[in-house]
Amino acid sequence: MFLSVVLSSLRHWIRARETARQLAALSDRELSDIGLSRGDISQVARQGR
Repeated sequence: MFLSVVLSSLRHWIRARETARQLAALSDRELSDIGLSRGDISQVARQGR
């Protein structure tokens, strides 16, 4: 049980990190087109939105 919680948390962290990396690679214009700003990236990545 503990291991599954740890692995689930790790998978979530990896997905959030990859999402943040991909969003950070977008231009400010592209972010604006999808309704985000640079300041939103970490929150959006953590939420998995």
